[in-house]
Amino acid sequence: MENTKKLTGKDLINVGIYTAMTLVIFFVVGLLTALPVVYPFLFIIWPIVCGIPMMLYYTKIQKFGMLTITGIIGGIFFYLIGYGWIGLLGWVLGGILSDVVLKIGGYQKFKATVLSYACFCLGIMGCPANLWFAGEAYWENIHTSMGDQYANTLQSMMPSWMLYVGFALLFVGGILGALLGHKMLKKHFERAGIV
Repeated sequence: MENTKKLTGKDLINVGIYTAMTLVIFFVVGLLTALPVVYPFLFIIWPIVCGIPMMLYYTKIQKFGMLTITGIIGGIFFYLIGYGWIGLLGWVLGGILSDVVLKIGGYQKFKATVLSYACFCLGIMGCPANLWFAGEAYWENIHTSMGDQYANTLQSMMPSWMLYVGFALLFVGGILGALLGHKMLKKHFERAGIV
């Protein structure tokens, strides 16, 4: 089905449209972090909500590199808004891993699409990973900007073991988001030949 292995202008336009759409939804849902008690639940909410535009995006993907570019753009965006190199690294690795999985799956298999999206969601961990890896200066900044009550509540809600639970929740949320997106966009998947 591929005419060329190189990305075309149309491919890059699709990357731009769906990456922007997904990042806006991700960012808006991320505003819920204003309530620190919601933070752990975002590990499952983010992948489910973003699953709908991402599944539409997957109907357009036929070549390696599109998800990697999405991961790079997401990583740069979160780097620029203050998540640093950890946010950048997470998103880029998620994009590359999801591209590899989708390529191995042959682009036309729904199971490969679901697994690829679940892997892409693992890259989301780049954003909250600062809570565990950025050190005391990061927490001091949270105390200063959000207040002691917010910071203390967030620390109690996000102990170190939540890093591992977070990866599991992102993966499961990615599967659920892919299934929800597929159900809502079934006609698009049939037209694209993804069963």
